[in-house]
Amino acid sequence: MVPGAVRPVDVADAAWGERQLLVQARQRRVRQLQLFAVWLGIIVLVAGVLVRFNLDVGFMTTWGWFILSRGVPTTLGVSLASITFATVLALIGSLMRISRSPILSGIASFYVSLFRGTPLLVQIYIIYIGLPQLGIVLPAIFAGVLALSLNYGAYMTEIFRAGIQSIGHGQREAALSLGMTPQQTFRRIIWPQAVRLIIPPIGNEFVAMLKDSSLVSVMGIWELTFTATKSGRPRFKNMEALLIAAAAYWVLTALFSTIQSLIESRLGKAHER
Repeated sequence: MVPGAVRPVDVADAAWGERQLLVQARQRRVRQLQLFAVWLGIIVLVAGVLVRFNLDVGFMTTWGWFILSRGVPTTLGVSLASITFATVLALIGSLMRISRSPILSGIASFYVSLFRGTPLLVQIYIIYIGLPQLGIVLPAIFAGVLALSLNYGAYMTEIFRAGIQSIGHGQREAALSLGMTPQQTFRRIIWPQAVRLIIPPIGNEFVAMLKDSSLVSVMGIWELTFTATKSGRPRFKNMEALLIAAAAYWVLTALFSTIQSLIESRLGKAHER
């Protein structure tokens, strides 16, 4: 056989591979169409049910923009600030949890147990009402961010700890044998790999926090839920106002879920390379 010539078997394998890719692409399109049809059917069904509530469309069009423009920025601001502080707390807490110091590990484990074992709403009340009795008076929005940060920081501490400890111990030993310090090993070897495992669940926590931020409405913060209830209650249009808020939460969670999926896809492709 002439060197460099293409064998018939190779050509056949390549053609078979292309056919398989086309079949898979066609199957994905069909599945997407099926999912779209199911979603469309459910939306039509829900719309039919909502019509029976005799909703005041005039109120929804008049007050919808006020509810969204006033509530959505505050909801996003509270959620973004809280997830930022929660991430810092989680990193510190996870390092304390895996520390060999019984004092540091004990403090971190107690923090995780306390804030995971009590309701977020109770924590909000304690921080907002209890701290002033100690002479610590915080604005409502800061108290809300603090409560969300402490609560989600506890859950994310375990996510960070699991991600860090999932990296094989052999890699640590190899890095140390090359002369790296423990700090260099963590920064250059452990942390870059752990981040790829940590980011997806952090995205899930942020989506959950978007919805749990509605609990800070008990402190009078003009986030989405509070703005909706304040707009609808005096006019006896609670259902209309809350439906606007629910739709806004749905759109926000769908948007950030899509962003999370894109990030996970990018991380997966980077890992394959």
